[in-house]
Amino acid sequence: MIHHVSIGVSDIATARRSYDAALAPLGAKCLSEDASALGYGGDGPRLWLLAVGATVPRDIPGLHICLEAGKRAQVDAFHAAAVRAGGRDNGQPGLRADYGENYYAAFVTDPDGNRIEAYCGRKE
Repeated sequence: MIHHVSIGVSDIATARRSYDAALAPLGAKCLSEDASALGYGGDGPRLWLLAVGATVPRDIPGLHICLEAGKRAQVDAFHAAAVRAGGRDNGQPGLRADYGENYYAAFVTDPDGNRIEAYCGRKE
């Protein structure tokens, strides 16, 4: 149903370093770039980062972006890379039994406070 999502970032260069690292384990890369926006995806830009200066307040309940991973190891790698690249841990990789039997996920906040989740619904 959703074709793409756009989120605001305060500094496009910082966002590029952070998202290049965090999304690589999920098979996504920057496919479109200019001074005001970055577009990430695999077969086309699906996640857009817009240089807006001011970003969404960090305390909006429930607002986050969930990205799908093909394997649990990709969720682990996403989390580790995101934290190394300036993100903050917002939920270590692991099973979330409350969400479903095979719901394996990790949560981070990017340097601007945007909440990003990587999820895998497979047993591997």
